[in-house]
Amino acid sequence: MDARKPKRLVPLPLQAMIVAGRAAESPVRMPIFAPEPNARADLTAGTLYAVTGKPGWIYYGQVNPHRLVAFFQRRDRAIADANSVLSSPVMSLVFVAPPSIARALRSGRWKKLGRFAISQAVATARRVVQWPPFTTTVTIWDMEHPLHDTKARDPEIQALEVIAAWDAEQHIPERLTADSGAEPAAWHVGGPIWRARIQREAFARCFPERPAHGLPADWVPVD
Repeated sequence: MDARKPKRLVPLPLQAMIVAGRAAESPVRMPIFAPEPNARADLTAGTLYAVTGKPGWIYYGQVNPHRLVAFFQRRDRAIADANSVLSSPVMSLVFVAPPSIARALRSGRWKKLGRFAISQAVATARRVVQWPPFTTTVTIWDMEHPLHDTKARDPEIQALEVIAAWDAEQHIPERLTADSGAEPAAWHVGGPIWRARIQREAFARCFPERPAHGLPADWVPVD
């Protein structure tokens, strides 16, 4: 099953956005780039960032026209040539909270590499999933509008991204590990709906006494 599908952003109702991370998520990593104390997030389309991953890998993300970050299916131990990076396949398309990008730049965990032309793969809009708690019914969105409702177990939507806001420092390193597939992913990392289903099952097992983590009566286990 392909974990590498993305999500949609700002025009979606803000109340629909859930925080991607949990308290148990990845600890802040040591910086590998020079800190930039006065840096600000640049979400201009085409902006390319080098991103600290786990453990010590460098990944790359480029801002698309919808202010999402397209992460590429490649990683290096040292920053690679931008043209080589941009010719790599898109691994995932993620909404990264802008204030967290600024913090990551200031701490040396992200580095701005410049602004470059974007490919069709980076620019292409993708459908995403709004999944409220306490239900298996989800809503499929295009870039700005709801399309239809379906069930979380629907095999046609398993690779679609669940709407969420991700933190550049606390969440993205674990997310990149999960998307790349090179190492085992932490159980609490969401993203595409098939992983979000596993995540909800895991929370239900870990916290059976908490109603907030209970599974609906019509829940279908992940195969």
